[in-house]
Amino acid sequence: MTTSENRELGEWDFIGRRGGDVVTLVGGLVIAAVPEARHAAARARDELRFDFLDDDAVLALLRRRHEDEEDMFRAGFAHGIPLAFVGLSAVLYWGGVAQYWETAVNRTVYLAVAAVVVGIQIFFFLRSAMNHWGDPVRQNLRARARKYREIAHIARRGGARVPAHYPHYGPYPFAARFHPEADTTVRSESEGPDEH
Repeated sequence: MTTSENRELGEWDFIGRRGGDVVTLVGGLVIAAVPEARHAAARARDELRFDFLDDDAVLALLRRRHEDEEDMFRAGFAHGIPLAFVGLSAVLYWGGVAQYWETAVNRTVYLAVAAVVVGIQIFFFLRSAMNHWGDPVRQNLRARARKYREIAHIARRGGARVPAHYPHYGPYPFAARFHPEADTTVRSESEGPDEH
């Protein structure tokens, strides 16, 4: 794993949400013990090209999902804070100083410069958001993580010993569409070599 947090985790642990507690993976056998969850996992395997009952693959998925969430947070913070600072400063300066300038030309120039600077900040913020939210490989990761969450909840409702809210993160209502053409998942060793 690439983050220091993941290097410090136990063999079957992952971070359930950004900055959250360490969670231990619920084994695929526990989930498969509930027939509805086992059938949902089989359907999802074909749909999303991923074995949701393979403990090693699921653990890697959940650890990558955590890294993806961290990356999105860092990108939002890196561009959101400057945008908020520049936007608020422009508004406060306008309210406290610029609107009282005597000539309309000076006020117009200020508004034009402020609009350009804020516009540039918005552009960088949106570009960063689109790079993270719109990346099809990342969307595949989120689609699989969301489906795993659904399967785990089916197992829990069916009586399996799955903690409430496991795996302790949201369902990714946006940017979680599966793109087969961008699928980069490495087949698990149990599946053997890819035959094409």
